[in-house]
Amino acid sequence: MRQLPCLRRLARAVTGDQENGDAVVASALRSLLEQGDGQALERLTPIALRLRLFGTLCSALLARDAAADVSAPRSEGRGPGSVVQTIANARIVDRRLKMLGLRERLLLLLVKLERFSLAEAATILEMDEEAARETLDRARLELKRQERSRILIIEDEPLIALDIASIVQGDGHEVVGVARTRAEAVALAESGHVELILADIQLADESSGLDAVADILRFEHVPVIFITAFPERLLTGRRPEPTFLVTKPFDEETLAISIAQAQAMASVARA
Repeated sequence: MRQLPCLRRLARAVTGDQENGDAVVASALRSLLEQGDGQALERLTPIALRLRLFGTLCSALLARDAAADVSAPRSEGRGPGSVVQTIANARIVDRRLKMLGLRERLLLLLVKLERFSLAEAATILEMDEEAARETLDRARLELKRQERSRILIIEDEPLIALDIASIVQGDGHEVVGVARTRAEAVALAESGHVELILADIQLADESSGLDAVADILRFEHVPVIFITAFPERLLTGRRPEPTFLVTKPFDEETLAISIAQAQAMASVARA
């Protein structure tokens, strides 16, 4: 299914975890198939099918959020690796993202990360388009009030690295340094307190940004956002893969949303 990597990207961004995010996607797809004739789905246009798939996924995420709120006082079935535990911590995420609830965050992610139009995102979330516009405007204002981080950039293309640094500094973050190779990345992480990493996949010495990040995470537990032109290669679900992915080319707001979501889920993990 062509849309499967995109569904995984959204679910991972919301849950903050590959395993949990992929589990929500699998559950949503099973539910969709149980609702009716699979052949009817095949007759949908590509756009209509994409809207249906993301609508089903967002409904599943919102339902889990509501269920977690209702049963939050109970402890059973709430291990640190469970989907319910991740969604149950939505209140922590909301504190970190000010007043942004799950629906508002989904709207931002659908428009910027998944590149739906506002009208399409409103359809997916079953919202009136004008209400969706007001919600999006409010969410964007709240986004500007996010906490600032010390960020390490791992990128071998000087112009792209400069662009990323300019964007994050413009949002009030501090750039700890820019690394072009795996060794440089590890050295920079060791020399200064890093709170978040933005990493490309392919580095100057033909090493992998994935390997560089793996090295760093052995001694510094921080959220990581990978920036790549080929996100589908890292959304197969067949091996350990990144949770947060931004697709090149990207804009300032897409990066800001991804950083805010990664920060929020890091807060959940520490709670």
